[in-house]
Amino acid sequence: MFDFEGISMTRCFTDNWEKVQNFQARPDDILIATYPKAGTTWVSYILDLLYFGNDDLERQTSQPIYMRIPFLELCFQEFSTGTEMADNLPTSPRLIKTHLPVQLVPKSFWEQNSRIVYLARNAKDNAVSYFHFDRMNMVQPEPGDWNSFIQKFMKGKNVFGPWYDHVSGWWEKKQTYPNLLYLFYEDLVEDTGREVERLSSFLGLSTSVEEREKIIKGVQFDAMKQNNMTNHVTLPFMDFKISPFMRKGKVGDWKCHFTVAQNEQFDEVYKQKMKKTTVRFRTEI
Repeated sequence: MFDFEGISMTRCFTDNWEKVQNFQARPDDILIATYPKAGTTWVSYILDLLYFGNDDLERQTSQPIYMRIPFLELCFQEFSTGTEMADNLPTSPRLIKTHLPVQLVPKSFWEQNSRIVYLARNAKDNAVSYFHFDRMNMVQPEPGDWNSFIQKFMKGKNVFGPWYDHVSGWWEKKQTYPNLLYLFYEDLVEDTGREVERLSSFLGLSTSVEEREKIIKGVQFDAMKQNNMTNHVTLPFMDFKISPFMRKGKVGDWKCHFTVAQNEQFDEVYKQKMKKTTVRFRTEI
């Protein structure tokens, strides 16, 4: 990990940087933006089904989600770069995902007035999920034990930078950029149907009740965990013997990880880091 444009990064997200920054967005593109482990694959799959669930069954059964929805800044030797994959997408609209903080998003997305869906997850559950992800993902930095990971998280020394700046930066952008829908992971867990309706409305899509019910059923956590097109089991650099990519998908699992002392310290740091923003999170539902 190294400091890059003011945040912690690894080479697999910076080696193609010039092409990322010069990426040409289109007016009908939909950018899915999240901090890592905030429900990216979940909201990606919902969008994929909303747009293409009816007319392309082969796409759903033969192409993993990471091929259908390219990861813009990704640059691995084993794969085409994210920018290449996005440029070669045959779909309209193109669904593209990013973990970049708002200030590093290619400017063409703003210039083209592309629609953006941001999904945010409460810091405690997000930290737990990120910890287990770093344990099983061989291209991420070694997380160490839980206590050292949580100290690092509070200092903002994770890949893609501090959670605090990420969620509040995108929240501020929402105030001035109307084509941005800001969703919360906890709301999706609480009432998936309601949030799917919000998404449909934002995107100007009309879906029938039957279609929506089918989508809601398909995007339930257990269904996605069993689905080899969404569970990332086909990626060679993830060690599923250590942890699955989709682990629990619950709100409040942080209580199984944080000690009382860690929780008190975390709350103190959180209060300081988030005092200037109006975005509010639920840590249980």
